[in-house]
Amino acid sequence: MLKGILIASAGLLLLGACQQQPQGQAVASPPPPPQRNFTVFFDTNQSTLSAESSATVAQAASAFKAGGGRSVAVTGHTDTVGAPDYNLQLSRQRAASVGSALQRGGVPGDAIAALGYGEENLPVPTAQNVADRRNRSVDIVITDRTAAALMSDTDYCKALSRTYRRYRPDQIDEAAATAMSQCETANAVSAIPVLERALTAQKLPLPARTLPRA
Repeated sequence: MLKGILIASAGLLLLGACQQQPQGQAVASPPPPPQRNFTVFFDTNQSTLSAESSATVAQAASAFKAGGGRSVAVTGHTDTVGAPDYNLQLSRQRAASVGSALQRGGVPGDAIAALGYGEENLPVPTAQNVADRRNRSVDIVITDRTAAALMSDTDYCKALSRTYRRYRPDQIDEAAATAMSQCETANAVSAIPVLERALTAQKLPLPARTLPRA
């Protein structure tokens, strides 16, 4: 009987010792998740990276190389001052500048999807002729998706359609009109070359889809 009591008491003491936290030993907190979102700012009417912007792009490149994801989405914007077609082109130039800098920083070109949206999809929606600094920017997002998946066939078809409507709002031919109606359907992939040919025939710029290799 006494032997059983002693064994039980010893077991309780051992259990209590295991449950006690050693004094003075701090519990290590988990490391913060790696940064995946970066914003690069531009001066008015400029697509050249400043020293500050170049440093931000370098941080993004380092984060990607450290294993932050599979691809990098680069999204260019402008404010609403100026003509929409000019701003669309400027946003693409800004995205291309950032994409090129990422490649110089060691990010493979086929892991980058660089898109320019001009005055569309603004980070800060504003009225026309508002010089908002946040909108004169490029957003860099490290993602687990592939670069090709960052803009689906449906999204690219819609981008082609928007470009066609912007430049030829009153002169849409029948083939282009049919193709644009297919952008929301499973036939989006077959509508893409029709719209690309229609834009090219009119010497109109194609919207960016991915950034070519450097």
